[in-house]
Order: sequence, then C-alpha cells, then structure tokens
Amino acid sequence: MSLPSIDLLNVRRVSSVLVANRGEIARRVFRTARSMGLSTVAVYSTADAEAPYVGEADAAVHLPGNAPGETYLRGELVIEAALRAGADAVHPGYGFLSENAGFAAAVIEAGLTWIGPPVDAISSMGSKIESKKLMAAAGVPVLAELTPAEVSEADLPVLVKASAGGGGRGMRVVSRLADLAAEIDAASAEALSAFGDGTVFCERYLPSGRHIEVQILADQHGTIWAVGERECSIQRRHQKVVEEAPSPLVERIPSMRPLLFDAARKAAAAISYVGAGTVEFLADEDGNFYFLEMNTRLQVEHPVTEETTGLDLVELQLAIADGLHLPAEPPPTVGHAIEVRLYAEDPQQDWQPQTGVLHKFQLDSSVRVDSGVEDGSVVSPYYDAMLAKVIAYGPDRTAVARRLAGALERAAIHGVGTNRELLTWILRHPAFLAGETDTAFFATHGIGGSTGSPEVAALAAALADAAGRVQPVRVPSGWRNLASQPQRKSYRVGETVYDVEYRRTRDGLVVDGNIRLIESTPDRVVLEIDGVRRAFDVATYDGLVCVGPVSLIPVPRFVDPSQQVAAGSLVAPMPGTVIRVGVQVGEVVKQGQPLLWLEAMKMEHTIAAPADGVVGELNVEAGQQVEVGAVLAVVGENA
Repeated sequence: MSLPSIDLLNVRRVSSVLVANRGEIARRVFRTARSMGLSTVAVYSTADAEAPYVGEADAAVHLPGNAPGETYLRGELVIEAALRAGADAVHPGYGFLSENAGFAAAVIEAGLTWIGPPVDAISSMGSKIESKKLMAAAGVPVLAELTPAEVSEADLPVLVKASAGGGGRGMRVVSRLADLAAEIDAASAEALSAFGDGTVFCERYLPSGRHIEVQILADQHGTIWAVGERECSIQRRHQKVVEEAPSPLVERIPSMRPLLFDAARKAAAAISYVGAGTVEFLADEDGNFYFLEMNTRLQVEHPVTEETTGLDLVELQLAIADGLHLPAEPPPTVGHAIEVRLYAEDPQQDWQPQTGVLHKFQLDSSVRVDSGVEDGSVVSPYYDAMLAKVIAYGPDRTAVARRLAGALERAAIHGVGTNRELLTWILRHPAFLAGETDTAFFATHGIGGSTGSPEVAALAAALADAAGRVQPVRVPSGWRNLASQPQRKSYRVGETVYDVEYRRTRDGLVVDGNIRLIESTPDRVVLEIDGVRRAFDVATYDGLVCVGPVSLIPVPRFVDPSQQVAAGSLVAPMPGTVIRVGVQVGEVVKQGQPLLWLEAMKMEHTIAAPADGVVGELNVEAGQQVEVGAVLAVVGENA
C-alpha cells in the first residue's frame, strides 16, 4: 500500500529493524520494512521456533524459554538480540513491551532508534488514573474516577479497571455494592499477574456505550494528524471482536467527528506525542463522549484505517522516527472497512482458547488477511489465541459486511476450533447491518452462530471414510449381497455424539430422511437432500475429520479403559498454569463452586465443582504447569 501525496525521507539512520514481538504483528512490520529496503530481525521463543514470522526475517535470535515472562517480556534480552544481529532500530508491535517506558528508554540508551513515542509520553499514559487527570487538565472530556470507598448505590453499575495494561485483563462490571470488595480483589490479582501492577480503580459503567477511537499520527515538528475514527464496540469479555472505520454512530451524528478529532489532538499535544497512537473514547447514543485511555503504540485494528485512507501506518512510524515532516492535513477517509478477529477458541466449551496443530488455514483473496499462522502452524498455550485479522474494504458498509461474512464461511480452517461462526453471525445480523453496534450487543441479541448441520456432516464423513477404504473392484464399501445390518459410525462434535447408519444396496444409499448419494470420494461427498444437491469437502487427519466448517472427532467402537477417568474428575481443558487453588482435600463443595483457576493464552479460566460433594483428590498446586486432559482434582459424593 503506497502513501498518497507524501514524500517520505530516504531513511538514513535505519537500515535494519528488529521487531520485539511475534506472530501476526511481526509479519506485518516485516512486510513494510522489506518494501522500504530495510533488513529485518526476529526474536523467537522456543515454542515459536517454527513460526512463519521467524523464517520470513533476514535474521532471527532465540530467546530461551516459552512463557512471555521468560522471553518477549525480557527487555534486556531483546536489546541484546538487536545488537548481536546488527539491527539499528526496534519496533515494539503491540502488547508485550510496546507500552513499557523503561524498555523504550533502554532501547534509546543502547544507541538504537525507538520506533515509538517519547519515553515521557509512554510513561504519562501508562497509568489510567494519572492519564485521566492529564486529559481533564487539557480539556478532554473524562469520566470521573471513583475510589472504592466513594462508590454508592447511585453510582452503580461501576467498572473496576486495572490502571496498567489493557485487553480486558483486570476488568470487572459490578452491579451490587455487596460484590464490590470481592471483585476489586479479583481484578487486582489478575492485573498483578498480567501487568505486574495490581492497582485498580472504578468509574461509572455505561452498559450500552460505544467504543470509539481516533488514530493519531504526530511528527517531531509539531504536526498532529487525526486520521479518522474507528468503532470497536462489539466486544466479548471486554475484548474487541469487530472493528470498523468509519464509525456508524459518527456517520449518523457527523457533528461528533470534529469534536472527537479536536479532543484527540489535544490529548496528543498535552504529552508532546510523536508517532502513531490511538485515543480511545466511550460515547453514548447522543454523541457525548469521554476519554478512556491512550494507547501509545500501533493498534491491532489499524488495518481498517489503512484501508480507508490509503496510508501505511507502519511506514509512517518508521519515517516519523527518522524525521519525516507530515503535511498539514491527513488524507480523507473514503469508503468503509471492517475487521474481525479470528480466534482459536471452542464455542462448544464456553469459548475456551484452543491449542494444537492448524492443519489447514486458507481464506480467499477477496479479503485482506493479516495472520501469524499458516498450514501446519502449532497454536501454543503460551500466547494470545488470535489466529488472524480478516479485513474487507469497499464503498458500501453493508456490501463489505456481506463479503467478509462470505469469505469466512468459505474459509478452510482445520485443526482447532474458532469463533468463525460467531463472526459471520454478527456480520449478517440485522442490528449490525443497521449500525446498532454498542457494547451491549451480545447482552441484547445473545451470542449466535451455527456450524451448519452436524448430522449431515457426520454422514458425509462416514461416506468419505467408506470411499477411502480398499474394496474389491466395482464393489462399493458397505455393499452386501443380501440385506443385513446397516453400517454404523459415530462422530463427536463438542459434547454431542452423532451416530450414522446407512446401507448401500442395488438401488443406492439407504439412510433415514430424504437423502440420496450422488457421488463419494475420500475428499468429496455429493448428496441430494430433500431434492437439493449439495457438495461437501471432506479433509481427514489423525483423530479429526473436517466437513466444511464442521469439525468431527471419530468415536471408536471400543474404548480403551486406560483412557477413562474416574467420575467427578476435573480435567484441564487446555495446557496452562495453575494460578490459584481455592480448596483443600476433604473440603465439602457445592456444584458450580470455583475450586481452582488456570491461566492460559492470556486468559484466566475457572475450574468449578461439577456437583455437590467432597474434594477427594487435589493433584496440583499454584504455579504448576499442566497439560490438556490432566486430572486436576476429583470431587466425590458426600459420605
């Protein structure tokens, strides 16, 4: 993507850039750096050794270990890697050390160019509490901070928030005063674990607000751009799911835009900002808005701004760091762009993050895909569960939403569960298409999405399996000279098992329902269902069959007793770290009572008692790493 009407400097100080990050954002920065003629350096953990971004870099340095605290959060190791590899600049990406003022200072002290804002600007925005005071003084509208002791019934509901960090960590909505103390303690513990700072505060919660942010760019010479706004209101667990530019609310109330842009520029000027950043606001349906925070880095959702302005924000970051003079005004926003975040998570298991081998990852060329994975990538438990950002652009919002939904529906994603169906459900929802995209979207409309028909997918899987078995010439699998018992196969989707029965006779396939087999091969089955012919692509892997968007696990006819666990066993749903244990052996517990907590893929997961009973076994302790399927505890019946 080329920059419109901007003469970039020949980058003189920078010839090689290290990206202090991983996955999708590392690939994104490398792509622009290569187009500018710069060489690239990656850092990688042991778990990321085979990740695509590592192979795409001109040089790569290993950071021994897996967890972020051992690797990507070790600023001194990252700087050492840059010096060893001959890099002369460091781009932090987002997350990890991107908003760590100490790391930025250390990069500069090491004689490297920091592709980010001044250290003081990062520091001033690092505390949400202090940043709100600064913004209020600069004339930016803010929601008043409340100390826990100040919160009254009249203030409810309130939002408990971590002062440091973001991404929904250390955040709780409280609707009853009786719950406030416990939720503050829980939010503080999570914030301390995630960011090393357990400070939290409260503010009034707007249950149906709009999350609107302004992209800013500022050069070293005093020019500050407000480069369009984005709306990121559809969130689950306080994490963004869908982002778009421009905002449907601002399009409806165009008088908001100049006020938003003015507030964003004031925020940047107040802290002498340089580089790319984002000023986030919470707005109501009348167009009133309040400062939330400022992200002193590139945002995950930056592609929608790029698509609607023609700018390459990474290129501008690099050029500004080298002294670029921005023109007086930014380019205008044209058209509409929507981005969705595709996560590895299982909708059948309360959207828990998923790990494993991504056997196939393929989306068509009608959309932009910024991804950290490819066919054969391993999704590990150590990092964020996002597989890719999928972005569509066009002149009309509704057409863009439908094209993006269609691309997701046609995608081949095999090996881990994803939130694809949720995303397509949102994009096709009448409320979304009408621009009704506030933060209460899921509370209002529920959470939908369907993987199609598991019953028909199971039948297609069984027929493809039969077609792939070696048979005597011209004798189809399952054929019998005399009528006999039907062929039977079973497949599991989530916790539901689907049994398939069919017979093949001289007259063709016999199955319950009005279904006729047209064609079957190991990788494609064509059925006529109620007079409508449909084709199903089938992909088979070890222990997994994918039929279109449906993932099925073959159920063996005979179960190995050694693989069974005792009744009442609580097993780890994914690899992770035990961060808290709330019970002891012999303790009486109630159904649904939290027993212990796991941390995996940047999220905290509660393991609760499956029924009333007594803790008979407790096999883990805080700090222990566990693998998926490990028995954590056993709850037996009361004596």
